[in-house]
This record gives sequence, structure tokens and C-alpha cells, in this order.
Amino acid sequence: MVSSLARVRGRLLAGSRGRVLNGILLILIAAALVLVATRAIALGPAYFIQIVVYGLADGSIYALIALGYTMVYGIVELINFAHGDVFTLGGFVSLWLIPIFGLEEAKSVGPGIIIPLVAILVISMLVCGVVNVAIERVAYRPLRHAPRLAPLITAVGMSFVLEGLMFLWRGPFNLHYPNLLPADSISLGGSASIAYKDIAVIVIALGLMTALSLFVERSKLGKAMRATAQDRDAAGLMGIDINRTIAATFFIGALLAGAGGMIYGLYFTSIAFDLGFSAGLYAFTAAVFGGIGNIQGAAIGGLLIGIVRVIVDGYFDSAWTDVVVFALLVLVLVFRPTGIMGMRVPEK
Repeated sequence: MVSSLARVRGRLLAGSRGRVLNGILLILIAAALVLVATRAIALGPAYFIQIVVYGLADGSIYALIALGYTMVYGIVELINFAHGDVFTLGGFVSLWLIPIFGLEEAKSVGPGIIIPLVAILVISMLVCGVVNVAIERVAYRPLRHAPRLAPLITAVGMSFVLEGLMFLWRGPFNLHYPNLLPADSISLGGSASIAYKDIAVIVIALGLMTALSLFVERSKLGKAMRATAQDRDAAGLMGIDINRTIAATFFIGALLAGAGGMIYGLYFTSIAFDLGFSAGLYAFTAAVFGGIGNIQGAAIGGLLIGIVRVIVDGYFDSAWTDVVVFALLVLVLVFRPTGIMGMRVPEK
């Protein structure tokens, strides 16, 4: 009887602490929104729209990377730290292919470049997919039943291996990426405008994310991936090839990362061998923020992180950008550890 009362009292105290923490979080969010709204009103709606579009374009790239993190974690509970470097590899491969397909900056314009760009995109995605499957087969599969620290350290090691190979391939410098996207823009009044390349990046990324969501929801392999993520042993007993399903997850995640690498290069016209560290860190933050293991959550988390970054850059001091982003990560982990779209599940 006493122990039952103690358990009830503990639940009540935990519930009251949870309500207090949620109240504090709501106050912090409200204060931040008021501060941003004050700056937005002062600088006008046109500038705000421009900032949001920049954030969506930036966040779309983070979302493509975050999807690979969340898919792999959802199915094997592994943070694949090499995934950010697979993203960089996609940019390097596409940069190598651009002159092979005869594309040149300021000379290759018009609808005629669409087919070569699509071909380069597909090849880069496939190369990244094959590399990621090889990493899973060589580095992760033998450690699948090992303590969790072993594959985690291996993932960090594979990240350094990929970075080192790209360093040896193209050197330590920032490489110029040909600007092949349209340079025109839509004027919003005053000095504010939206570039067509921002719209192109958002449309392409959202198309890829929608295709992934439909594939996972409706295809046979997607159902096998969801079943394996839910209960690997039960999925195996039902006839699902676990190794094939996990390899497919790594392959699909790398396809999106490879596409993100090429999109990043075309958008920012610059790429470096160690880009995967910073971009992967933001993408991992987006995956945790949205709810790691949740595909829609990772996409939304990436878009939100992109918007938060450009709002801090555009309305405040850019020196605070990383502080705000990772403070947001800490707040999410403290107040809602499962992320904004994640669900609390029992330990497997």
C-alpha cells in the first residue's frame, strides 16, 4: 500500500515538473517570436519573405542530409557520422562530371542543360549509394551485434577515411563550383528579391523528400523497412531479408545525400573536403529536432533549422547563429527528448 502511494506521488510530481518545464519552454518561444516580429516589422514584409525563402532553400539541403541520418537510426539505431561526408562526396563527384558533360559556367545556359544536369545528378546519387552500401557491408554489418560504442566509433573512423580520401583527391582548398542555375530573380520591392535558383532548390528538394515519403509508405521495400525498424526479429521471422533491407536503407539515404551535395554546390558555388562535418552537424541537429527516426520530422526539422539560421543572420548578428541553433537543440533534448514529431517508444 505504501509503495503504491509512493508511485502515485512520484507520477504526480513528475507530471507537475513536466508542466512547469513546458510552461518555461512556451515563455521562451513567445519571447523569441516577439523579438523576431519586432525586427521583421521594422525592416518590412518584403525582406521577411526573402529571408524565409533563403531559409527554406538552405533548410531543404539540411533536410536531404537529415533524412539519411534518421532512416539509418530508425532501422539499426546507429548515428552514421560518415553520412555528412557522403553528402560532400556527392558534390565532389558532380563537380568532376560537369566538364565531362561539356557544361561551363556562363556558357551553358537555357533548357539544353537540364538533361546533362539530371544525368550528372543521377550518376552522383548512384555513386554515393554504392559507397554507402559498401561502408555498411564492410564497417557496420560485422559490428551489428556488438556493444553500441563499437559501431559509433567505427562511424567516426569512416568519416575521417572519406574526408582523407577527398583531401587526397582534390586538395585542402575551397573549390569553385560552376554556377549553372539561372541568375534572374523576382523583385519584392526595394532591395529585396527572390532568386530563381532559391525556388529551384526548394522545388527539387521537396520533390525528392515527397518521393521518399511515398516510397516508404507505399512500396513493398518501404513496408519492409518500416517493419524492420519496428521489430527486426519479428520482421525476419516473417520472411523479410534483414541484410537486404538495411543495405537498401543505407543506399536510399545516400541517394538523397548525393543529391544534396550537388544541389549545395550549384547553390553556393563552393565546396571543400571537410564540408560534411559542419553540414552533417546541422543536419543531425535537424534530425534530432524533428524526431530522429521520423522521416517527416527530419524534413520539417531541416526546414526549421534553415529558417532559424537565416533569421539570426538576417535580423541579428551572424556570430550568434551557431549559439542559437545548438541552444535550440539543447532545449529540445531537455523539454522534448523525442523531438517535435517523435514518439516515445520502449527500448528494443
